[in-house]
Amino acid sequence: MDQLALLFVLLLGAVLSVPVGDRLGLPAPVLMTLLGIVLALLDFVPNVNIPPDLILPLLLPPLLYAAVRRTSWRQFAANVRPIFLLAVALVFVTTVCVAVVANAIVPGLPVAAAVALGALVAPPDPVAATAVAGQLGLPRRLVSILEGEGLFNDVTAIVLYHVAIAAAVSGTFSPWRAGLDLVLSAVVAVAVGIVLGWGANKLMDLLGDATLQIGMTLLVPFASYVLAEEFRGSGVLAVLTTALFLAEYATDPDDVMTRLAGHTFWDIVDTLVTGVAFGLIGLELHNAIRTASGRWGEMLGWAAAIVGVVVFVRLVWLLPATWLTKRLHARRDHDEDIPMSVRETVVMWWSGMRGVASVALVLAIPLETDDGSAFPDRDEIVFIAFGVIMATLVLQGLTLPWLVKRLGVQADTDREKEFEKALAVRAAKAAKRRLREIEAVEELPEELSEQMLRRAYDIGVRISPEVGEDERREAHEQRVRRLKRVRRIQGEMLSAARHEVLAARSEPGADPEVVDRVLRHLDVRSLR
Repeated sequence: MDQLALLFVLLLGAVLSVPVGDRLGLPAPVLMTLLGIVLALLDFVPNVNIPPDLILPLLLPPLLYAAVRRTSWRQFAANVRPIFLLAVALVFVTTVCVAVVANAIVPGLPVAAAVALGALVAPPDPVAATAVAGQLGLPRRLVSILEGEGLFNDVTAIVLYHVAIAAAVSGTFSPWRAGLDLVLSAVVAVAVGIVLGWGANKLMDLLGDATLQIGMTLLVPFASYVLAEEFRGSGVLAVLTTALFLAEYATDPDDVMTRLAGHTFWDIVDTLVTGVAFGLIGLELHNAIRTASGRWGEMLGWAAAIVGVVVFVRLVWLLPATWLTKRLHARRDHDEDIPMSVRETVVMWWSGMRGVASVALVLAIPLETDDGSAFPDRDEIVFIAFGVIMATLVLQGLTLPWLVKRLGVQADTDREKEFEKALAVRAAKAAKRRLREIEAVEELPEELSEQMLRRAYDIGVRISPEVGEDERREAHEQRVRRLKRVRRIQGEMLSAARHEVLAARSEPGADPEVVDRVLRHLDVRSLR
């Protein structure tokens, strides 16, 4: 098997892991990691030869962009305190604790190298957290915090990692310079993200065509990441800023085709890239196995100790941090999403899985220092890091569904239904307002006016049937049954039309372009 065949196996696994995971009640990323481990143990499967410095730029931008599309700037602004406590403060605390323990138990491990190890295992993976939390039906407030933590903690961890690697390679370290680098990295990233988001928004307005606009959204996250890194900023933060800007300002309510096609396109990208990323995590087991050759007992002990530190520090930090956030929340009228019970806090604790970013960072550790000597204890760092990744991702990922079910932590469906009902009422009222505005400038026949008023009412009832009164709801249900019958018959008629048009495609002298144009017209008609 060559590298290209291996890539196709991972892509196929990414597609199949979704229905298999749904059936087994397991997260698809965990299944892909297990598939990668199995492939890594097969003799005919080659080692993955992706340059380490390309892993982050190739995998993170589309994954981050896809994740941000599911949230909003308002949601982040409402959760500043819990996200700060998890994405910034907890990353610092975990880095320090891991560095102290690693420096104490690994003979000869320099402080700078220990800090680098702490930084690369500190951030929970944004893709794993979002994918796992989204499948388990957790309360929206927990998903919001996990998404925010996962998206922003990489910024802090990657900056700490680069500072530690620079100190280990050069042999010098300046706290003031490190702090300045952190601030400048954030400022540059935000500036690049906003400028690129504004430019992309203007370009998409000029393009007009849905296909070209969606193609632009695929290029934008990569461009944002590369430009920010070129100017010594945080590529991760730049992608987040650009994505939030576009989500806030580049949405045309009437551009239905672009929205539907874009949603489908990014669902496909998210599924495939996530599957490949977690498959690569399992495949990189080759490196860890080679590193531990002849020293399994000693190195497994070190890895187990660091896993314990990472898991324990997260729990010890979450309990008082959650209490503090709840106290601050009680004093304000601010709609902030926070864990509301010890059970929810335990689920948040067990959701701290490591993944793509940690793998990319550990593989990017240089082989040599500035003076030509080998990077100190690189093999030990690689093995310990993979031990943390595998233990948290596989162990926690496989047991999290059981824990969620055992603790009974589920989404507040009543609250979601109330919000849906409120939106349905707003939508129906907006439609009725517009109808009155049209009637003020156009003379509509009474029959048409009543029909349009009924359709405005139906807009709300179709979203949330609870909006209507009993009598009108029953009348609506009768119309819905009639409409379903009409649509079924119309669907069969359109299906016959499509079959006939497709049959014409293979006839002598048929122009495929004309056939495809007619077929597209029928497909669009089917969506109405």
